[in-house]
Amino acid sequence: MFQFSAPPPLGLYVHVPWCVRKCPYCDFNSHEMKGDIPEVAYVDALLADLEQDLPAVWGRPVSSVFIGGGTPSLLSPEALERLFSGLRARLRLLPEAEITLEANPGTVEAGRFSEFRAVGINRLSIGVQSFHDDLLQCLGRIHGRREAIRAAEAAHAAGFDNFNLDLMFGLPGQSLDQGAEDIATAIALEPTHVSYYQLTLEPNTAFHHRPPTLPHEEAIEAIQQLGQTRLAAAGYAQYEVSAYARAGRQCRHNLNYWHFGDYLGIGAGAHGKLTQAAEGRIERLWKRRHPRDYLEAGDKVDGRSVLGRSDAAFEFMLNALRLVEGFDTELFTRHTGLALNVVTPGLLQAERRGLIVWDRERVCPTAQGRNFLNDLIQLFLDDDE
Repeated sequence: MFQFSAPPPLGLYVHVPWCVRKCPYCDFNSHEMKGDIPEVAYVDALLADLEQDLPAVWGRPVSSVFIGGGTPSLLSPEALERLFSGLRARLRLLPEAEITLEANPGTVEAGRFSEFRAVGINRLSIGVQSFHDDLLQCLGRIHGRREAIRAAEAAHAAGFDNFNLDLMFGLPGQSLDQGAEDIATAIALEPTHVSYYQLTLEPNTAFHHRPPTLPHEEAIEAIQQLGQTRLAAAGYAQYEVSAYARAGRQCRHNLNYWHFGDYLGIGAGAHGKLTQAAEGRIERLWKRRHPRDYLEAGDKVDGRSVLGRSDAAFEFMLNALRLVEGFDTELFTRHTGLALNVVTPGLLQAERRGLIVWDRERVCPTAQGRNFLNDLIQLFLDDDE
């Protein structure tokens, strides 16, 4: 079905499902802690999970690791050290691999940053969201402005020369001045990367069932444009819909997703996507979602699906068209195993509507295409199998 000369690059995602308190906007697989985290049992389960996936990736190098959640920085440095010892014993983790840990700006966790760095973490992603106490309280965050600033300062002090700050806009009651102050504070803390994205009310969240009053659309757009302008002026280039980075500091793990690369997913509810090049097959698999079920089950896999031609083509476009610079056409063929003519009808429609520019070598969304991304992606949804 698919023809590959080699499988795409491989990353590893590790999911830690616990947090101190579930935020009302969060639709991730996260669960409030009921007592202490069962660290020993969970690390054992993660390594057993990885063992099940190993035959599908044996010998392939791993170029990035992302530990997300939940709040994975709740894990002790000892638990992370045991996890990484197990990972390195089982995988070809490249010496230059980007290894990211998501962290909450709590003061206790920030004090662990030096220990996290010592076990091999070389990039942090700190979930700030805002630097205004009233907005943070509305979001259900457990930290305030002071803790957020201290976390970034602690990252510098611990020797992290690469870290991300998550920042949201369009928050309940947020003013343009507050949005400007959030951006200014984030820039002053000198992260290498900023994730800047709009609050959305996702299904199955507390905010979806009890929606807060959000700023009107024109106000949200003004906050976003101001933030983008000031990030650009400070040297943070936008390279994806919600990602801004200093030169050479783009998130390599996320770029692998957006390039339709492969990734192992271990942990409760984690998803993976793996290419079997010799067999001409792309498979998705997902793990048991609830932490209790995940810990107790011998088989951690909850389900599998094999991608068809139209699935692979659409998923590639869904991801790659988020990138400001678009993608090389050769990358499409290399990572999907398909010829570009599979998506040519959609490309021609998109070009006629001014949503992309393209030639034999590159496809790039226009400013209009980025503004109407859902409309652009929709053009590739109904390709024939």
